[in-house]
Amino acid sequence: MERKLTRKEKVAQGIKKSYEGNRKANKARIIKEEKSKMAFAVLRRQPSSPRKMRLVADMIRNQPVDKALNLLAVTPRAAARPLRKLLLSALNNWEQKNPDFTEALLNTVYVRTITVDSAAMMKRVRPAPQGRAYRVRKRSNHVTIILDAEAKELK
Repeated sequence: MERKLTRKEKVAQGIKKSYEGNRKANKARIIKEEKSKMAFAVLRRQPSSPRKMRLVADMIRNQPVDKALNLLAVTPRAAARPLRKLLLSALNNWEQKNPDFTEALLNTVYVRTITVDSAAMMKRVRPAPQGRAYRVRKRSNHVTIILDAEAKELK
């Protein structure tokens, strides 16, 4: 009767790769490779409400970067200024990951995703009639921008 080979023996003989049979590790490796190709920037704890930030973020979603920068430059909303700065940071990250990138190719890079999530809320108290107090919630948000070479298809 022939004995079964152990995993180490199979790997040593080249029958089985060392990473086979490790589902979570394989998925983590795939996600890590995808993230290494992605260019993104994150803005944390921006002191404006997520609702106001989303109004501006929706304007630049799935737009070419040059058009998005122009839109943010002429938008009168206060949320446009930090978003423009964040988009420039994401573009700089894109240039770092793609050394062959030139300014002529600026319209080929798109804002693939932009997410605005609520962050910590500062709670303050405001005087109210008859000795009571109203709670004032000062909201803040986190913004993440991911750039890609192609526009994401709308569903």
